[in-house]
Amino acid sequence: MGDFNHPDICWRDNAAERKQSRKFLECVNDNFVLQVIEEPTRRGAMLDLVLTNKEGLVGDVRLKGSLGCSDHEMVEFRILRAARRARSKLTTLDFSRADFGLFRDLLGRIPWDKALEGRGAQDSWLIFKGQLLQAQERCIPTKRKSSKTTKRPLWMNKELLGKVKQKKPTEGGSKGR
Repeated sequence: MGDFNHPDICWRDNAAERKQSRKFLECVNDNFVLQVIEEPTRRGAMLDLVLTNKEGLVGDVRLKGSLGCSDHEMVEFRILRAARRARSKLTTLDFSRADFGLFRDLLGRIPWDKALEGRGAQDSWLIFKGQLLQAQERCIPTKRKSSKTTKRPLWMNKELLGKVKQKKPTEGGSKGR
């Protein structure tokens, strides 16, 4: 918790105008930290922040007016001891269960010459993207990301994780193969 002095950060859109603020925002995102203040704390800007690494750990956040001659709002919040693990709302495409044959077939049925004829680059892109997303929705199921998978590197998929677990050194045997 503290006064971070980055008035140009828009926490709702996850964007900032100044380079220093963008670096701070990138650091917050890279460390999977959440910012829980939702209202301006000083002259229309959100300068005073409460950061947490666990969703549901901080609650009942309220601004209580200024104290003395300070022009910052006081921030009151509770740390919830029995923070329940929130189910992840983050979904991702499950390519291991995708029907790529149907995907190829759906995109192959589209008469692209006619669909894109006489259109500019932007219109053509929007048509292509729309068709691609429709095919994706039909052929590639989604799954919720669990908190376990978000803590391992993106390149560490299930198959690779299984191989790493298999490669345990045998007791009394040689270490390398």
